[in-house]
Amino acid sequence: MPQSYDKGAAVVILPAVGGGRLRDPELKTWLARSELSTVEQRIETLRAILNELGKPYPADGLAALRMWGQTGDRPTVWMAGADPVYLEPRLDHLCLHAFARTGVPLSELRPLFDHLQQELGDDSAFGFARVGSHGYLSSAAEPIASATMPAYSVDGLVPNDFLPTGPGADRHRGLVSEIEMALHDHPVNLERQTHALPPINSLWIWGGGHATAQTTEPHPPLFSDDALLRGYWLSRTGLAEPWPGNITGCLDEAVAGFVATVPGFDDGTRLEDCLHELKSALESKRLSSLTLLFRDGLRADILRSHRRRFWRRRNPLLEEATKQ
Repeated sequence: MPQSYDKGAAVVILPAVGGGRLRDPELKTWLARSELSTVEQRIETLRAILNELGKPYPADGLAALRMWGQTGDRPTVWMAGADPVYLEPRLDHLCLHAFARTGVPLSELRPLFDHLQQELGDDSAFGFARVGSHGYLSSAAEPIASATMPAYSVDGLVPNDFLPTGPGADRHRGLVSEIEMALHDHPVNLERQTHALPPINSLWIWGGGHATAQTTEPHPPLFSDDALLRGYWLSRTGLAEPWPGNITGCLDEAVAGFVATVPGFDDGTRLEDCLHELKSALESKRLSSLTLLFRDGLRADILRSHRRRFWRRRNPLLEEATKQ
């Protein structure tokens, strides 16, 4: 029988705590009394959450799960994510830049993917498609080797270290080269450069595979706008709802424990509001424990009993993380 989950626990992915986003002295003292540690910042969000829940990470098919989360329907063909990126040439290497923070307007994605499908797509082999703000590569025949990590996890790094190796790697490299030639001097990129914006000069092909068959497995309710998370939850017949805008909305809908991802980019207002709500939920016994994963690598494990640690008012990890 599948193991149930702790209905008094919440796992929350929060915006970065650094950069002056956390200023409230009360919240700093509250966090200083918790168990603080650091975690790998670049770990993919689904993997980080499943690690906390003690669930296995999918071996493949991540892009298909993402599309499932976007559309609500399980894809039936092999597919990979095809995320637009900027490969910046440096002195002796390339540096990958994802567009996770700024995004790419749909007015630019549409013509780019239409162009790729027209120039490179082949119904008997593979095709390019855009669903909302995400791109996909599908294959009706032989699967294509792909990277395992999404572009945002490789942002600012040398992409070669994360590309597929072994059988199929040559085909992957050949396809990416064709994509880059097709994108070079595209009107969208010429227009971007007139506005001093980096060109979309490549696609990051990752997460290839088929969507897993749907199963029924106990998972806490999910509140997130992350399509990959939502797709995974749907594949387990779990409750997956959009981020309601605040922690109170999660508590009211879930009644007990939950998993939530708070949108990641703000000036600290959203972060502090969420922390106040979580602190209140713990103190009022609506929750028994919290696992908070901040996007810049700080982790806080908090129990209600930690409030008795009145002698703890500062923590070196927190002080370092919250530097301006």
